[in-house]
Amino acid sequence: MKYSINKNANRLVDSLIKNYEKLNLLIKRGPLGCKIVDAGIKTVGSIEAGLQISEICLGGLGKVNLIPSEKYKNSSYFLSVFASKPVLACLGSQYAGWSLSSQNFFSLGSGPVRSIAQKEDIFKELNYTDKSNKTSIILEVDQYPPAEIVKKISEDTKIKSSEITFILTPTTSIAGNIQVVARVLEVAIHKIHELKFPLEKIVHGIGHAPLPPLARNFVSGMGRTNDSIIYGGIVQLFMKGSDVELKKLAKDLPSQNSKDYGKPFEAIFEKYKRDFYKIDGLLFSPAQVIINSLESGKTYSYGKVNKKLIELSFS
Repeated sequence: MKYSINKNANRLVDSLIKNYEKLNLLIKRGPLGCKIVDAGIKTVGSIEAGLQISEICLGGLGKVNLIPSEKYKNSSYFLSVFASKPVLACLGSQYAGWSLSSQNFFSLGSGPVRSIAQKEDIFKELNYTDKSNKTSIILEVDQYPPAEIVKKISEDTKIKSSEITFILTPTTSIAGNIQVVARVLEVAIHKIHELKFPLEKIVHGIGHAPLPPLARNFVSGMGRTNDSIIYGGIVQLFMKGSDVELKKLAKDLPSQNSKDYGKPFEAIFEKYKRDFYKIDGLLFSPAQVIINSLESGKTYSYGKVNKKLIELSFS
């Protein structure tokens, strides 16, 4: 029986809504009767909400935890993530790959809705589609979605707008902070896909990255969460394949291979006049990657954590 991302994620969404008061969330009806879970715009949200939203992003296939750490001066915890079906969890659900825009509103949609909408070529490669009469989408925004966006998602998924839940997590909120850094494993798997390495050779995956302090505005928040992964993220993958190809992959994956490596992400973003798509795509990867061959038992580790840049970013 095929695993349903939406069936399992819907249970997590229902629990999130049921416990809204405890989690400091605001629940309301939005445009066209859609459901809004505000996790940091008109309310403060919570750490627990951030962890639960991260697991919704993973389609109910992964776990996200906080682990104490004394490695960095301004961060006392790492965020740890792992998934039982890492490729499906990360690329089939968590990846922010659905571009949504309307007048002054823009966001990249992530979460279970993507597997129903099928608006991205990645689903042809995954050979995966899901069906459900209700779904959820996670947006990294500081405003509620307009009616045009709700209508588009409803039409593209053929789901009533009243059965679509928008989970809103601005990067200046604790929930937003957590759910972005929880993408450390996804970033590595997406990079593997960009390098055109066979995704079916990925069997298990786990990763961690430091949890940044909250920032004063959206750009600084985006900068710190990206720095957390690019300069502080470590991912370990358990894979099939020859030693030659796995060693090369491990060498190619870390963020240090990018021409834009070496400055805080906020500075890089400003350098390109806030045009996200002008940034070298090779930058979006963990600092260190460890690949364990399931065939030979050998392990290959490349890249390294850049403590100096993490300290600079987090200060």
